[in-house]
Amino acid sequence: MLGVDDLEALIARRRASGADLFDEVWEGTYHVAPAPTAAHALLDTRLTILLDPYAQAAHLEGTGPFNLGVQDNFRVPDHGYHRGEPVGTWVPTAAIVVEILSPDDETFDKFGFYAAAGVDELIIVDPAERLIRCFRRDGDGYAEAARSDLLGVSSPELTTRLNWPA
Repeated sequence: MLGVDDLEALIARRRASGADLFDEVWEGTYHVAPAPTAAHALLDTRLTILLDPYAQAAHLEGTGPFNLGVQDNFRVPDHGYHRGEPVGTWVPTAAIVVEILSPDDETFDKFGFYAAAGVDELIIVDPAERLIRCFRRDGDGYAEAARSDLLGVSSPELTTRLNWPA
């Protein structure tokens, strides 16, 4: 991180203040992520409300941001759907991970990690394009799919039904 003399002190301050909620560790490398904007948070809430009936029908438990992985190698997706209630600080996998794109975020760089962690599907929300895309695990990566098989709903239907913030 450029311009920071004492990185450990910065990380400690972020932890103490709670500003590190969305920070990630990629194979030992610390990634500082800012809290979401108000529009991002509003979109996340509306998306959660939209997806909840599908998740309930599929017997999946939804969570907000969570640590997917282990202490020295984890990502913090915006939302997740799990087979059963997740427990602990570090959750090893999820059935579905939801990422809402932000400027300069690293969502697409996380695909390999999510595949290695056994995440079955990804739902990527692009507020700039007002588009929701579904991806299904395909070997060591993901292939874009027209629908979420786990939730039983298509990307176009979700895109149309979401109440996008202004």
